[in-house]
Amino acid sequence: MPLPRGKKATVTAGSRIPKLHATKKENQEEGSQVKRSSSPPHGAPKKRTAFIDITNAVGLGLSDYRPNTESSLRTAHKVQISLPGRKKESAKTTAKKTSSSSVSAKNQANLKKSSSVSSEGTTPETERADAVEEKPCEEEAQKDAAAPVEELVAVAPPAAREVPAHLQRQQIPEEFDIDSENSEDSYMCPEYAKDIFDYLKRREEKFVLCNYMPKQPSLNPEMRAILIDWLVEVQENFELYHETLYLAVKMTDHYLSQTPVHREMLQLVGSTAMLIASKFEERSPPCVDDFLYICDDAYKREELISMEASILQTLSFDVNIPIPYRFLRRYAKCVNAGMDTLTLARYYCEMSLMEMDLVPERGSLLASACLLMALVTKDLGGWTPILQFHSGYQTSDLEPVIRRLYLMLVAPPDDKLRAIRNKYSHKHPHVDTQTIVFCV
Repeated sequence: MPLPRGKKATVTAGSRIPKLHATKKENQEEGSQVKRSSSPPHGAPKKRTAFIDITNAVGLGLSDYRPNTESSLRTAHKVQISLPGRKKESAKTTAKKTSSSSVSAKNQANLKKSSSVSSEGTTPETERADAVEEKPCEEEAQKDAAAPVEELVAVAPPAAREVPAHLQRQQIPEEFDIDSENSEDSYMCPEYAKDIFDYLKRREEKFVLCNYMPKQPSLNPEMRAILIDWLVEVQENFELYHETLYLAVKMTDHYLSQTPVHREMLQLVGSTAMLIASKFEERSPPCVDDFLYICDDAYKREELISMEASILQTLSFDVNIPIPYRFLRRYAKCVNAGMDTLTLARYYCEMSLMEMDLVPERGSLLASACLLMALVTKDLGGWTPILQFHSGYQTSDLEPVIRRLYLMLVAPPDDKLRAIRNKYSHKHPHVDTQTIVFCV
């Protein structure tokens, strides 16, 4: 039965009608509708846009595009493309991968190929289409060749790397291990506690001071002692940590060692150092107005902020200075010292802050000497091997500092400087204050 005009035959799944005739018919119909330009006179080169033949071939499908004999006879300038048998999938993927960024590079390559046309009549368009289809084949071949290598690499186990000597963890003998009991407490950092204090001890070399009073024309050791006595009262009134007090004193000494300060500005330096230390150590540091209030409004807000910037710039913003109090708590843990022994050692350590002769001493050495004095005072023995292992000091290294501390304690007390003595004379249920009061 003939089909009505304008309709095409539908091919069902079970139909055996070959697609060759349908493709040929479609090519004839589409070829008649394509607008072609007339041939130029006298054999002049034909004007065309770049890749017009490729785009036409892609639109029709490279696998279905076959030369039409009848249309080629009628149209002499029709382009004939002789392509080997390829799969439709490779042609479609090639058309999708062709991007606008690579058009100019491909165009130049194709123009070079067109200059060397073979005697068999192969056109530049044919070479261009062949080059477009050969690229996916090459990519697939490369992928197939690289696949076994990737599988072998994935299966092979990674080579073990040796840890550098400076990154290897130090082996601590079992009798000197004081951190394994806190293995369940992440806040105590038992895996890194020894490394942390070794690092702090190495940093002490950067913050070694000398007697800087000759560089201060308007200051003397007594003025510095009065300032520290006042900072102890500030620490008690604001209920700050002991670390805050020690860090404020250290920053004050480092600033005075590099910058000459007039005596009228000494209190401003101390209060500003306490403000910076509070920001570094405290969870809830006091505000600027609080420090202006304790100075009895002797300075303005702008002066305190300006002094803060000056101190930070002088210290190059490196305020993590190792302080004796941290080492003292660490070494007291080595011998399981009680609260009364630790408090006595803390008293010795805070009293040493007021002595100008002890400013050049390292914090770890000063803490070790104070703890040894407390142990001897409480009849708890001397310097044990575990203390020597964690501190790195022997008894002979502590003797000069202990001698200075003893002279400090037996000296007649100054009635103007009683803040530390009053602080450690309070009764505490877990501290025996009789020993401390006796030392006062």
